[in-house]
Order: sequence, then structure tokens, then C-alpha cells
Amino acid sequence: MASRLLLLAALAIACCTATASDPSLLQDFCVADKMSEVNVNGFPCKDSKDVAAEDFFFSGLHVAGNTANKQGSAVTAVNAVQIPGLNTMGISMVRVDYAPDGQNPPHTHPRATEILTVLEGSLYVGFVTSNPNNTLISKVLKKGDVFVFPKGLVHFQYNFGTEDAVALAALSSQNPGVITIANTVFGSVPSIPANILAKAFQVEKKTVDWVQAQL
Repeated sequence: MASRLLLLAALAIACCTATASDPSLLQDFCVADKMSEVNVNGFPCKDSKDVAAEDFFFSGLHVAGNTANKQGSAVTAVNAVQIPGLNTMGISMVRVDYAPDGQNPPHTHPRATEILTVLEGSLYVGFVTSNPNNTLISKVLKKGDVFVFPKGLVHFQYNFGTEDAVALAALSSQNPGVITIANTVFGSVPSIPANILAKAFQVEKKTVDWVQAQL
């Protein structure tokens, strides 16, 4: 009986490990057929005879994003939507542009670890560990420096310099997902009741109302 329970536990762990990331390839590639009406986890595959080089190509990361917004940053994503050939590959990337004093605000990627390198300028970056410690792990990065943000943890980047900054990041999912903390908590539709947020953040309801009005 004990050996059976041990076997079942081992199988459960193996299954959880196997499904903890994007599905593995079972063929050379599975170019996304974005015209298909079939609903699957990801995209269905285009017929291999219709696959072309353009399915594995994207041009545009040399173009700076428009940072004229409240956060002073712009993210240019390259994932399976932009490159259909990334479907089932378990990887994507982004270019992030930052104006002086601009930031990529606290957010998380529920499905991916991120590795970021600075191409131009300097950034103050960091992530926060999970409960109960909530430790801030941060670093000032210069051109050529690399930093890793673990999967699912809240993280940010801030350009404290006087010049524009540019970073390039790779993520371990074709669709990492983005949850921006402020937008999620204070900008949900419908709104999270203000009394709940006031209690959670230990502030007055009018403060919550004011923050929600900014988003």
C-alpha cells in the first residue's frame, strides 16, 4: 500500500512538472494559424505546406517606442502574435524604451521568467519576493548589464538618468501575460469595492477613490 501511494505521489509530481511551462514541441514547428476558429491552448498549427520564411520573421525592434505617456515608457512585444512561428516554442521578447524618469511600473508575468539586458542608458530594476518576507532585490544596471526577474514575481524598471534608456528582454513563454499591479488593483472593471481596498492598504476610502480616478 505504501509503495502504491509513493508511486501515485511521484506520478502527481511528474505531471505537475510536465505542465508547469509552455507545451513542448512534438514536431519541428507549429506555425500559428491565426485565422482558425478552433480554440486551443495557444494557436492551432498552419498546414506545413503553407509555411514561409515570413512566419518566422519580424522587423521593427530598431524603432523606438513612443514614451509620451504617464509612465514614460513603451513596450514593443515580439511573441506568437507578431511571429506565428513562435507558437509552441516557449519563448518571446520585448524592447522597452524609457524616457528620463520613465518606468516600466510594478508588474508580473504569470507564465514567464524574464532576462533583461540594457542596450542604452542606466536603469534601476528590482523584484519583490513572495510572502511573508516581501524582500526587495534590486540593482542599478548600466549598458551591457543583465538581470533576471523570476517567474510570477512583481518587478519593475526605472530610468533615473537624464537620457533615454533602452532594454531588450527575453521571456520563457510565447505568451508571458502581463499584470500591471496598479491597473489590476485600482482599475479593474467592475471596480473592486473601495472599502475592500481601503482596508487592504490601510488608507481612507477617499484615497482609494482618488487613485481609481487616475486610471
